[in-house]
Amino acid sequence: MTESERMGMISRRNLMLMAGAGTLAASIAPTLLQAQAANAETISDITPDGALKKLMEGNQRYIDQKRTFPDQARSRIVEVAKGQHPFATVLACSDSRVTPEIIFDQGLGDLFDVRIAGNFLDDVVLGNIEYAALELGVPLLVILGHERCGAVKAALDGKAVPGHISTLVEAIKPAVDATKNLAGDAWDNAVRANVKMNVEKLKDSSPILAEAVKAGKLKVVGGRYDLDSGKVEIIA
Repeated sequence: MTESERMGMISRRNLMLMAGAGTLAASIAPTLLQAQAANAETISDITPDGALKKLMEGNQRYIDQKRTFPDQARSRIVEVAKGQHPFATVLACSDSRVTPEIIFDQGLGDLFDVRIAGNFLDDVVLGNIEYAALELGVPLLVILGHERCGAVKAALDGKAVPGHISTLVEAIKPAVDATKNLAGDAWDNAVRANVKMNVEKLKDSSPILAEAVKAGKLKVVGGRYDLDSGKVEIIA
């Protein structure tokens, strides 16, 4: 075979490969667009109970180490750049071990995160949650505490703390006071009480959210994340 013939064969093979790649890309593109459209439609139509089910299924995948890492491709970056449609708001502790997208196996644009040490409500936090419910139509709010929370421990110890840390302690102190005489682990009792008290506080603190709950547009639940197992338990 001459050099000219060999080069001709290589050129024809490259042309065939390019044509095949073009056909594959053409077949994938509509499928990808359809999947993105279906996802957007699903998120916009999701019910409060459906949103909770989606979260808990993700947490089970995380526990089983069978995560799917959804909504983290380049296409998702492009999609959410045009607007956000999260299906759940998660008020979580600032603790670095409690990252909602990881423990619920979700991706970019799926969750509206509000994080503050001790996962308690104040005016700023309420404003964030109201924005998510009113402007974004998010159907689910999870107030998520966690095992061995440092902010709760500081309130439980009752010692003087420096600077603005005292504002965290004061906010959590009612949960500590409410569980003083309970049997069992005082730290975990306070963690659970803090979650439950903030779920109840929400109803009295925000007429906007209370009305959304009454209308069935918003579901509010309290959860506890177990640092050892990775499990989220619904407790309120």
